[in-house]
Amino acid sequence: MCTVSFVKYFDKVIITSNRDEKVVRASAIAPQNYIVKGKNVIFPKDPKAGGTWYVVDEMGTVLVLLNGASEKHQVELPYRKSRGLIVLDLIGSVSPRDFWEELDLENIEPFTLVLFQNQQLFQLRWNGDNKESTELNSDEKHIWSSSTLYPADIRKERSNAFYSFLDHTPIVSENEMYQFHRYSDSENQENGLVINRNNELKTLSITQSVIESNKVSLLHDDLVTGKDSVTSFIII
Repeated sequence: MCTVSFVKYFDKVIITSNRDEKVVRASAIAPQNYIVKGKNVIFPKDPKAGGTWYVVDEMGTVLVLLNGASEKHQVELPYRKSRGLIVLDLIGSVSPRDFWEELDLENIEPFTLVLFQNQQLFQLRWNGDNKESTELNSDEKHIWSSSTLYPADIRKERSNAFYSFLDHTPIVSENEMYQFHRYSDSENQENGLVINRNNELKTLSITQSVIESNKVSLLHDDLVTGKDSVTSFIII
């Protein structure tokens, strides 16, 4: 939930996410089908709170969570509800984009959401006081890094590396994007794409969805267990 990229190559949309977490946190349950408010959705599940950082619904809507808004915030425990459960509240609605406007976020820790819905791309942010909704150009490439783990200068460096990679990658495939998220700046364990900060904070998994025509494929690679899973389904 701490690095997310969005790439559209012709009619293929590729959304890839690296999840950075404390190693003491229990491993996520691999993506499965669940029913949320009557909707069929697929997501890797946090066994502690029951939420998720990455979810895809039966219509090909994708929601990805990053901790923090535009700047690092002061943690003010206890919070009313986990951000991973907020993700499920949104995906369970008829239209996550519309439901965002009425969603009560009082006493919820700041976060950023990347939402791809009906071929439109949105950045949704909550800074602890105010909501922000920005529609982005879905024909452009985008990358986000969590403000809670990466200061502004490091986020800029990561962004520059992302666009440099794309400039030197003539064919942008899901495999190329996975390779970027898995191996880019691999020697930099503090601020690379896959981190290991004193064996206390690590990149635990990479999750990627590929949306093309009426099909979605979801890859989940658990970097701790070395197990991966791939799920494909037809969009309703």
